[in-house]
Amino acid sequence: MSRNPDEAARIEDAALTRAAQAGDVTALGLLLERHRAGMRAVALSILGPGPDVDDVVQDAAVTALRRVGDVREPGAVGAWLRMIVRNAARSLLRGSASLAVRPLDALDLPATDAGPERLLERHTMRDWIWEAIEELTPALRLPLVLRHFSTIVTSYEQIAEVCGVPVGTVRSRLSQGRAKLATALAATADAPHGDTAKRTRATRAEAHETLAAAERGTFGTLLAERWSPEVALVRGNDPVGGHGLLVRSMDSDVEAGVRQRLVHAVAGRSLVVWEMDISNPADRPEHCPPAVAWLMTLDPAGRVHRLRLFHPKPYRATSPLLPV
Repeated sequence: MSRNPDEAARIEDAALTRAAQAGDVTALGLLLERHRAGMRAVALSILGPGPDVDDVVQDAAVTALRRVGDVREPGAVGAWLRMIVRNAARSLLRGSASLAVRPLDALDLPATDAGPERLLERHTMRDWIWEAIEELTPALRLPLVLRHFSTIVTSYEQIAEVCGVPVGTVRSRLSQGRAKLATALAATADAPHGDTAKRTRATRAEAHETLAAAERGTFGTLLAERWSPEVALVRGNDPVGGHGLLVRSMDSDVEAGVRQRLVHAVAGRSLVVWEMDISNPADRPEHCPPAVAWLMTLDPAGRVHRLRLFHPKPYRATSPLLPV
C-alpha cells in the first residue's frame, strides 16, 4: 500500500533528523534545504521583505545545528525549524536579543527526561561545533561567536562596534562564516574534538580568580603571570594601551568601589568571552555601566593577547579602561 505524500515526507524527515542527531552534517543540510521555503515564508510573514529575512533564516540554520539533539519528534522537524524562525523574527522586531541565538551555557541545561545517551550526544555535538569554529579565520570567528554564543553582544550594531567595521560588513562576515562553518564541520567530523565543557569550567574559574586578584590589589601580578607580555587593550581594530593601562584602570575602578560579577562565559581555544554584571558604589551609582563583556583573543600558548571591552548600553565613561 502506497503512502500519501505527507506521511512519506514525515518518514524522510525523521530519518534525516536522526542522522543529523548522530552527527551527520549532510543530513542536517538536506533538512534545511527541504524546509528552507517554509522557514523563509515564516520570516517574510513577520518581517516583510528585506535583508533581515535572510539573516533570520541563516541564524535559524546555525541554531538548528546546535540544538538538533533537542528534537523529540523527528518527523515534525519542519514545525520545529519554523518555530525557531518565528521566535527569532519576533525577537528582532522587539529589538531584544534573539531567542533563537541562545548562549552556549544553555546547552548545558538538559531536559528533565534526558538520559546519559542524550547528554553524550549534546556534549559531542557541542565539541564538534567548536572544533569547526576554530577552523574559521579570526575575522569570521568573532562575529559568529558573538552572534550565536554571547548573551549581551548579539545585535549587528553591537558586533560592528566591537569589530570596528560597518554593519554591512558584519552581515557579510556572518554569512561567510556560516557557509564556511558548514564546510569546516564536514572537514572535522572525524577529527578529535576538544572538551568544551572542561574549557568553560576552566575559564570561569580563571575569571573568578582574576576578579578576586583585582579586589586584593594583585591584578597586575596575575596579568604578568598569566597574560601575554604583549597584551593590548583594543578598541575596534586599534590597540590603545597595554599592561600598564589595564592595571591602572582596574585598580582605579576597584578603589572607587566598583565590583564585577561573572554571569556568562564562552571558551574556545583562541577566543574567550567573559560577560560581567557591574555594581557601583552607593555614592556613585553612575560610575560605570551595568554590564561589560571581556572579549579576549588568545595566543598559541593560551594566554590573553588582545582584549576588547564592550558595554552593551550607552553610558558616560569615567574610567579610562571601560570604553570600547
